[in-house]
Amino acid sequence: MSDEIILSVDNLMMQFGGIKALSDVSLKVRRNQIFALIGPNGAGKTTVFNCLTGFYKPSGGRIELNVRGGHTNVIQLLGESFQAADFVSPSRFASRLYYKMFGGTHLVNRAGLARTFQNIRLFKEMSVIENLLVAQHMWVNRNLLAGVLNTKAYRKSESDALDHAFYWLEVVDLVDCANRLAGELSYGQQRRLEIARAMCTRPKVICLDEPAAGLNPQETEALSRMVRVLRDEHDITVVLIEHDMGMVMSISDHIVVLDHGNVIAEGAPQDIRNNPTVIAAYLGADEEELV
Repeated sequence: MSDEIILSVDNLMMQFGGIKALSDVSLKVRRNQIFALIGPNGAGKTTVFNCLTGFYKPSGGRIELNVRGGHTNVIQLLGESFQAADFVSPSRFASRLYYKMFGGTHLVNRAGLARTFQNIRLFKEMSVIENLLVAQHMWVNRNLLAGVLNTKAYRKSESDALDHAFYWLEVVDLVDCANRLAGELSYGQQRRLEIARAMCTRPKVICLDEPAAGLNPQETEALSRMVRVLRDEHDITVVLIEHDMGMVMSISDHIVVLDHGNVIAEGAPQDIRNNPTVIAAYLGADEEELV
């Protein structure tokens, strides 16, 4: 694990009308780290993920992604509000207008951050291999003329995409299911396929939203091994939301605990396990009641 910060969140706030879902959330994720975000239901964990990955535009704060030799302001990718100064500079106005019109989650993904979801979102009427090929649309040759003429470069691009898809099917142990419909797979297999699909977008950071939900103990153990493989063999930084505390404590390098949209504790698993503030949040009790 490196000391380099790959994902930095500073003073993140998210408000829905009069409801403040996140209040001044700050966290630092280091490169090649398995970073867990935990907390009781309604703590704001998925809201953080939605802000990180561009599904929500935060009400305030800053999110910076440090990958591929550059620093990406995630909120800017989503299109910041127009300011008076934007109308003075044509280039600044054009840039702001571009992001307002075309910014979104796909730009965050292109910058190097991918995610999975609590509720599996596969193309269930497509085959397993087709799900992985669709995920690579930003990396293949999309030139219409090259496709019509079936040029050498176009054929190589298609072949490379297929090789990349089968590579990740092998990692998640789904090669034998390549031509099956995604909707025919078991729940655990669909979970693994969703991770493979996210990895086909070639991210440097992957956010896994409750990947062990609905899995049996054997499937959860296999998932834990897979997460370690992503970190150890593929140099992927993993940000994890999970309610299975056994899994969290066994694989995490660093844990941040949220409650009611606030960070209440952070540290290594051994620091979090017996933290009275964390225990009180999960039990719905005051710290004094646990003494």
